[in-house]
Amino acid sequence: MTHSTTDTTTGTADHTATVDAYIAMLNETDPQRRASLAEVAWTEDGSYVDPLLEARGHAGLSDMAAGVHAQFPGQRFVRTTGIDAHHGLVRFGWELGDGEGTVTVAGIDVGVIAPDGRLSHIAGFFGPLPERDAA
Repeated sequence: MTHSTTDTTTGTADHTATVDAYIAMLNETDPQRRASLAEVAWTEDGSYVDPLLEARGHAGLSDMAAGVHAQFPGQRFVRTTGIDAHHGLVRFGWELGDGEGTVTVAGIDVGVIAPDGRLSHIAGFFGPLPERDAA
């Protein structure tokens, strides 16, 4: 087995800007500004999946965000953790809530960073990690 150490902070500043542009895109209600943020955060064929939603491409991602706004009016996404990054992957925690302490849903996203520094894929997970099965 080969063992190597990877500095998980390498490129974090660049990843932070990308992830924060993604969160800003999710929160943007103006379709034109949301489309601009999608271009900053995502590759043209970028894709997103979670237990309830799937989207692909800038238009699909923007439509997904608009759907969240329609279902949860006035709520916003907030990144709740730092960004863990290595080998072109990122993960971070988030919440969707009303800004006054009520959280509708929280989870983590795990994403793939393309060579140009934008997101190419995110898989979203809701809630805490599952409990380990008793052996």
